[in-house]
Amino acid sequence: MPTKEILKIKTKHNNLYLRVAKGHFASNQSHSNYYIDVAAQKSRLSEAKAVAEKLCDGYKYSSTIVDAILCLDGTEVVGTCLADTLVKNDFRNINAHQTIYVVTPETSGSQLLFRDNIVPMIKGKHVLILAVSVASGGTVKAAVEAIKYYGGETVGIAAMFSTKKELAGFEVNSVFDPSDLTDYFSVPAHECPLCKEGKKLDALINCHGYSKF
Repeated sequence: MPTKEILKIKTKHNNLYLRVAKGHFASNQSHSNYYIDVAAQKSRLSEAKAVAEKLCDGYKYSSTIVDAILCLDGTEVVGTCLADTLVKNDFRNINAHQTIYVVTPETSGSQLLFRDNIVPMIKGKHVLILAVSVASGGTVKAAVEAIKYYGGETVGIAAMFSTKKELAGFEVNSVFDPSDLTDYFSVPAHECPLCKEGKKLDALINCHGYSKF
C-alpha cells in the first residue's frame, strides 16, 4: 500500500472486508483521501463470492429481469459469481431464461464498444452494470449510453463502493459507501482540500491499482 495507515473494514459476511489506505491520491477524474483496494475481491474466488452474495441482497426480492451483466474495471470474476448466484433457486423470479451473459466492453477513448459477435448478448437484453466504484460516475454513464446504443436496456447499477445512491436514473446497489469511511472525499482536483493545504500526492490510482510517486 502507498501509505502506512491501513484499514480493514469487516462486515457480517464471511471473507468480506474493505482494504483502504489513507493519503492523497489522484485519478484521471478526481482527487481523494482514500485509496480503496479491491484487487483481492476482483481476483480471489472466496472474496468475489462474498461480494456477489452481498450485492444479491439488493435483488433478492426484486422483480427485475437480468439477462446480462456488463463488467467494468476488471470485475469479471465478481460478475461471474453474481450471475451464478442470481440464477439459483432463490432468484428465479428475476431471470426468465435461467442464464446470464457476463460481458466486458472494449474501450476507445471515453467510448465503450462491443464486437459484432458480442452484440447479441446486449441487444434486446436487460443489462446490469457492475463496477468497482461509482464516484464521478463517468464510466458508468458511458456504459449506460453504450447499452442503449447497442439495443439493450440498463436495469440497474451494482458496485463494490459508491458515493451515489442513484446515477443516470438508476439505483446504485453497493457493498460499501461513504458511511463506511466517514471522512472520505472524492472531488475535482481544483477543489481538493489536500492540494490547498500543500500536501503532495502519494500515488496515482485507477481501477487497476496505484503507482507511488
